[in-house]
Amino acid sequence: MSAARRAARRGRDRKAEIIAPPPGRDRFAPGDRPRVAVAGGGIAGLAAATLLAERGARVTLYEREESLGGRLAGRRVRLSDGSRVTMSRGFHAFFRQYYNLRGLLRRTDPGLDRLRPLPDYPLRHSGGLTDSFARVPRTPPLSALGFVALSPTFGWRDLAAMDARAALPLLDVRVPDVYRRFDDMSATAFLEGVRFPEAAHHLAFEVFSRSFFADPRELSAAELLLMFHIYFLGSAEGLLFDVPTEPFPQALWEPLGDYLHRLGADIRTDTPVREVRPDGDGRVRVRTDGTWDDHDAAVLALDPGALRALVAASPELGTTAWRDDVAALATAPPFLVSRLWLDRPVRADRPGFLGTSGYDGLDNVSVLDRYEGEAARWAARTGGSVVELHAYAVPDGQEPAAVRHRLVDALRRAYPETREARITDELHEWRADCPFFPVGSHARRPPVRTPHPNVTLAGDAIRCDLPVALMERAATTGFLAAGALLADRGVRGQVLWTVPRAGRSAALRALGGLGGLGRLGRR
Repeated sequence: MSAARRAARRGRDRKAEIIAPPPGRDRFAPGDRPRVAVAGGGIAGLAAATLLAERGARVTLYEREESLGGRLAGRRVRLSDGSRVTMSRGFHAFFRQYYNLRGLLRRTDPGLDRLRPLPDYPLRHSGGLTDSFARVPRTPPLSALGFVALSPTFGWRDLAAMDARAALPLLDVRVPDVYRRFDDMSATAFLEGVRFPEAAHHLAFEVFSRSFFADPRELSAAELLLMFHIYFLGSAEGLLFDVPTEPFPQALWEPLGDYLHRLGADIRTDTPVREVRPDGDGRVRVRTDGTWDDHDAAVLALDPGALRALVAASPELGTTAWRDDVAALATAPPFLVSRLWLDRPVRADRPGFLGTSGYDGLDNVSVLDRYEGEAARWAARTGGSVVELHAYAVPDGQEPAAVRHRLVDALRRAYPETREARITDELHEWRADCPFFPVGSHARRPPVRTPHPNVTLAGDAIRCDLPVALMERAATTGFLAAGALLADRGVRGQVLWTVPRAGRSAALRALGGLGGLGRLGRR
């Protein structure tokens, strides 16, 4: 590895890969600065706007909400005791493999001091078994062997009982090949085909699939295999992660918004984009409420529902086939986040984050005062605690109030000391705006490039032929969308990093090529 590569490396994995952008100028000349619209102020839009502004483009960032952050935005509210707090969608894990997202955050926090590690990622089934990743080695294949050695739910006998040939594709996940081989199979079908033990299925793999806000019976197996590669067998960063030390706006987005202002970007919150109209001369017109703005290019960094609506309202945007593909983008089932302010603390040994299975729809429990400064200050002042409950992929027909009650009941089962606690305040987020990747959907997923050279797409719903997912896919496609516009104008884009784009060793890759569809069959 060269000195420059060593200096640029952002993690511990020596096999992490660098993706260099096409060569070009460092930035636009003063008289040659294009005007670029970025629709969407979430992670993808912020990444695109940041790179474009750094290269000298005149950026206008449109965000429909009152603040930046997209699905990680926050709103200030006042509790019954007069405290000012920030409500958001809560817990998100900033894994060490999120090289490009962390690179974005380093713009305002070079040492990532506004993130702090959580010591463990425990996963508990209601039957009593709990898995931990704190002592599992981080480097594959020792990570897998260490998990088997330490796990109460997955032992050596379970390993021997697996269909080894069917499981071999886990050893060599490549994008987009994994979609060609496994996109027409559900995550559940894959797990059943390799004969994973039921307890390990629930604790490890169902937790992974539900982080896509999806039922594993409907989620593409390719996405599950990709996540297993990113977080376990393909990366030496391990399954531990960081979380912000303060609420998302204060720790992440307000500093990044200030940075964009200093670069000359025009940030327009509370300003949804209603229509996009590419002109014949290569310009792009953007309509907000009652106003048309002229730009030289645009990045559309929206959630699936917002992108579908914008394209439907923009009849001159794209070809018929492309518009049909955008219209086919799926939105995941609704999810609920309930944040409870309790009048007493939870037990001292409770982790900051606990993944759960078998608790009547409760997917995880966070104790915010264990890691977030704002919650910790409230808890210290009142003697209480701040607990957050998540329910992903809520089935159709369930009312939010009923789900809220079930989550509280599940909390009292998981943490019995909360049975006597009084809820002094509670806030809830009921949303349905995350992407969904059902079986067989990858072929229609739109890529960063669109039929218009001056319009690109970004977001975690957008196709990206790199091993990235969730927040990292949003950041990576944001940089790629901006980079495509820059490359067309002879300006250098963003250096990107990913986990290895194939199995970590030649022997494992050879084994991985032996397994797959022939043994599992197509389901």
